[in-house]
Amino acid sequence: MSEPIDRGDRTAARETAAPSRRTVIGWGGAGLALGAAAAGGAVALTRDGGGAEPVADGGPAVPFHGSHQAGIATAVQDRLHFAAFDVKTRDRAELVRLLQDWTRAAERMTAGSEVGEGAYGGLPEAPPDDTGEALGLKPSRLTLTIGFGPSLFDGRFGLKDRRPGALIDLPRFPGDNLDPARSGGDLCVQACADDPQVAVHAIRNLARIGFGRVAVRWSQLGFGKTSSTTPDAQTPRNLFGFKDGTRNIAGTDTARLDEHVWVSGKDARGPAAWMAGGSYLVARRIRMNIETWDRTSLAEQEDVFGRDKREGAPAGRAKEHDEPFLKGMKPDAHVRLAHPDSNGGAAMLRRGYSFTDGTDGLGRLEAGLFFLAYQRDVRTGFLPVQTSLARSDALNEYVQHVGSAVFAIPPGVRDTGDWWGRALFS
Repeated sequence: MSEPIDRGDRTAARETAAPSRRTVIGWGGAGLALGAAAAGGAVALTRDGGGAEPVADGGPAVPFHGSHQAGIATAVQDRLHFAAFDVKTRDRAELVRLLQDWTRAAERMTAGSEVGEGAYGGLPEAPPDDTGEALGLKPSRLTLTIGFGPSLFDGRFGLKDRRPGALIDLPRFPGDNLDPARSGGDLCVQACADDPQVAVHAIRNLARIGFGRVAVRWSQLGFGKTSSTTPDAQTPRNLFGFKDGTRNIAGTDTARLDEHVWVSGKDARGPAAWMAGGSYLVARRIRMNIETWDRTSLAEQEDVFGRDKREGAPAGRAKEHDEPFLKGMKPDAHVRLAHPDSNGGAAMLRRGYSFTDGTDGLGRLEAGLFFLAYQRDVRTGFLPVQTSLARSDALNEYVQHVGSAVFAIPPGVRDTGDWWGRALFS
């Protein structure tokens, strides 16, 4: 949940706001205007130079500003477009400008507004500032969440000594079959919305703004949320047909969020102080062997998960939210091995999505779970849980981890003078 905005000095916004194409052409003609447009220089402005105006009246918008980034504790939306980027520039100042440009564009898109001067009506000789496919659509609860991967701290930008200890390189777990082309990344952006076109539009425009400075390394579309941060709502099901995320951390449970999700000032000391109020994200692309699972008996399916398929109740219990009796499950049941009581209290906030990317060429669905988990520290969150699961989870017969990434998620953008990652680069 977003907290009240801490209004502060807006000087940075005035200093970094880019000129409009009309202003630029007055400086030096159409050639200069085209260059500015190609660099994404007009992303922060509206048609009239004023505040953001939604392109469609109505439709919920999630506040962009706050002490934490939206898209973590926010009620999980129906659709996902996740993208990891490689930074191509080696110029620190240029990377900073990109993050500022992206922030201004994100502010507008999450409000349901066009980027820059919009999709039409600008200089005919220049590409529009906005690609246009979200014109007339509601904000659809769009959230945009940015993260910084371990590779961003390799020394190119003078950040090597600012890498937090919790931003670890994940070990290779038993059974992993990771594709390097679907793993890692200097930056990530998670776009979640209730309309898939709104989410795709957001990533498309950030990639366009970043052209020449960043390039998409890999991306993933997701549907059918597999975890919920609103426990009063119906628990979603994964592609195996089982309820998923029954015991997930609620977005309104501030005590558990502080304990398991948000980085505290005590955690973020010295060079890593910029992470206070942030979180850490583990993203895993998990291929599901759908056809094998579909030929498995119901009894075995329920034993594998440790829950019944109809109600979602733990083995030996009657209701989904009944406290599980772990010893009543098989030793290799997924729920038993993943439970906090089996992992020293480790817990994460999960926001995963199902995916289906056609077939693999052999008539099998290329489908599975795009696992997204936020935590206060990867070393005490994801790492012990996945170590346990990789060793003996009965579900391993039916799934395989084929992509992996970990990112530091900085705190939120507090106001219009702030920008993504400002504390890191200050």
